[in-house]
Amino acid sequence: MAFTFRTIVLKEIYQRKGRMVSGLLAITLGIAVIVAIQSITSVSRQVVAKKLDLLGANIMVLPQGATVDDYFSADVDAPTFPEEYVERIAASMIPGVDNMSPKLSRRIEIDGSSVILTGILPANELASKPIWQASGLMGAELALACAPSQNKESSLTEADLKAQRKAVDSLGMNEVWVGSQIAERLRVNTGSILPIEGRTFKVTHVLPETGTIDDNRIFAHLHAAQLLLGINGQVSNIEIMGCCSEISDGLLGKLRNILPDTRITTIGHIVNTQIETNTLMAKVALVLLVIIILVGSFSIGNYMWANVEERRREIGTLITIGWGRRHIYWLFLAKAIILGLVGGVLGYVVGTVSAVILGPYLAGLEIGPVLAYFWWSVVVAMVISLAGSWYPTYRAARIDPAVIMQEV
Repeated sequence: MAFTFRTIVLKEIYQRKGRMVSGLLAITLGIAVIVAIQSITSVSRQVVAKKLDLLGANIMVLPQGATVDDYFSADVDAPTFPEEYVERIAASMIPGVDNMSPKLSRRIEIDGSSVILTGILPANELASKPIWQASGLMGAELALACAPSQNKESSLTEADLKAQRKAVDSLGMNEVWVGSQIAERLRVNTGSILPIEGRTFKVTHVLPETGTIDDNRIFAHLHAAQLLLGINGQVSNIEIMGCCSEISDGLLGKLRNILPDTRITTIGHIVNTQIETNTLMAKVALVLLVIIILVGSFSIGNYMWANVEERRREIGTLITIGWGRRHIYWLFLAKAIILGLVGGVLGYVVGTVSAVILGPYLAGLEIGPVLAYFWWSVVVAMVISLAGSWYPTYRAARIDPAVIMQEV
């Protein structure tokens, strides 16, 4: 045989460059759109998950007999359980537990006013109350279990670092933070001296209004509150910031196995919002992927169908001189494979560049190349190309050379 598969395929590509470019363009653009959307959506999904988690604590651990009619006040005057339960959860290394904030709360009277004294561990409490940070109280930055890893170096200048608010993660045994309503009612400000249960405390911060029962609380160090109330080593509840994806994967059940004698509940609307948002974003990305695969396959199918119709006489001649159906299959599938490989590589490059350039403008996100998407792009492009080429190739291999030779 004076010619080979390779020479025939290369001549076909060279002689029909226009159709080749149109088919290649269909695959390249389809893959580019998928890569760009996936790159932006992946980062966006992680950022949204982090921001939703930063809404605050979304899981509460209470004694078995406590009522949970009002999540935000369930710890007030509730029964207690050992503080060492915090260590028990920490030692279990359950994924998705981003922060734990133990509390002890009791109603007391100050100058004839009923207030709630709440003992806290300040750094943990700050992490679970992002709204407090707006007033200048800043705890250590929280490393969320479901947040994207930060590998980039900080872009802050020396001036920026000096201007940052200092972390307030300590609360002395004779210091308190006061809620906005209590501060107004008792007429106290930062620096005031406040008598509580026979001891004097210094007000080191007046907390911003939150619209919750926290506005009616006085916060002291947990161990100071335990001594003051005579309840050593005990807490009323543990607030937990749980990663939304882990909550949907059974985090509450795992916590109940560790602390079977407690009641564990969630803030339903926060958890549901977290889970539903992440699920919606994943479904949107999947729908777009399916649509692009279908459109890409249809485009390649049209291209291959037209190619088969144009080459009916050539195919009939090849069959007449001894080519079998297997050879015809490989003749068209070889071109489909080339289209898939080249289209996948070009699609990845175009899609990645588009995501890197458009990400900051469209979504306000810094997008970087994802190498894993390269192999994914090649595989998807091959699937699109082969799926679109299958039926036209099947039709070409079934051509009857006797009928073709009779055609004018």
